[in-house]
Amino acid sequence: MKKKYFRPVVAVMLAILLVVGLAACGAGGGGNQADDGGRIGVSMPTRSLQRWNQDGENLQRLLEEAGFEVDLQFGGENEVPVQVAQIENMIASGVDVLIIAAIDGDSLTEVLATAEEAGIPVIAYDRLIMNTTAVTYYATFDNFLVGEMQGRFIEEALDLPNQPGPFYIEFFTGDPGDNNINFFFPGAMSILQQYLDDGTLVALSGQTDILQVATPGWSTEAAQARMENLISMNNYSPTGQQLHAVMCSNDSTAQGVTNALVNAGFTADNMPIITGQDCDIISVRNMVAGLQAMSVFKDTRTLAANVVEMVIAIMEGNEPPINDRENYDNGTGIIPTFLSVPVVGTIENYRELLIDSGYYTEDQIYS
Repeated sequence: MKKKYFRPVVAVMLAILLVVGLAACGAGGGGNQADDGGRIGVSMPTRSLQRWNQDGENLQRLLEEAGFEVDLQFGGENEVPVQVAQIENMIASGVDVLIIAAIDGDSLTEVLATAEEAGIPVIAYDRLIMNTTAVTYYATFDNFLVGEMQGRFIEEALDLPNQPGPFYIEFFTGDPGDNNINFFFPGAMSILQQYLDDGTLVALSGQTDILQVATPGWSTEAAQARMENLISMNNYSPTGQQLHAVMCSNDSTAQGVTNALVNAGFTADNMPIITGQDCDIISVRNMVAGLQAMSVFKDTRTLAANVVEMVIAIMEGNEPPINDRENYDNGTGIIPTFLSVPVVGTIENYRELLIDSGYYTEDQIYS
């Protein structure tokens, strides 16, 4: 018998009905999820990046509004053994569904085999979990499009189709264990590679391969250290060798690059175009200050809401919303995927996109 679960949009109305004493039915009756025993395990990579705190909080809030009990855990400081142990505990406690943003997409094969044996559906959240048949569904943003947006922004800002160059550029992407870089970086290079090939763009470091430009743990500190080395090696400075753009796949790497450039004397008046992703508060502040040119906004509220709808469908025995059955292969086959759509954030639209929408308050940006 299928169970019925609360959807966030009607949670308040249902709560009112419960308060006035209209007893909800059990299976098939839209009843109290806690009584039905629906328990969802949510595993996020770390608390050290703002976006994962927001993802975890949004998921927990929406799942609880939908009537589920939630076990939300963060994997220490991107510590794989911690995340594995937490997932083991969730499986042992009998969760009904697992939602996992993996620290390392190849590190969960063994623990998820246990989930598969127990018949627990697994939703890979934002990062595809690789090389396991345990992954039932994948929910993310269109990450190739994220990279395209970053590459297109640089193309348009430098007017690459119409200017001879050369324009000088360096590249930063994320952790090599995160399968998303295999979408972010190729997406950007689908726009920019042609200009590298014809000499309009030049990377003086010669570092344009995805592994050469990867950043372990998406670390701000690692990105800053690498950018400092590039500055030293190539004499990048406001008065020396020009640097026109730095393609960064996300905001934590963009912040490291920005720190290094500011320390080298760059200001808002001569800062290279720096791309990013996530619209982290620090990066939004940098945009306002003229230190970062753009950040691709992936509204975690949207992604969380879509995942909750997927969970509800699974628990009701229905097929969850899926809009991609072709492009996400985790090494064992194509994973049915639901893609959310990202948006470019800049100084021109950040207020409407982030403040007016309630994602941030003015105090968070301007304090």
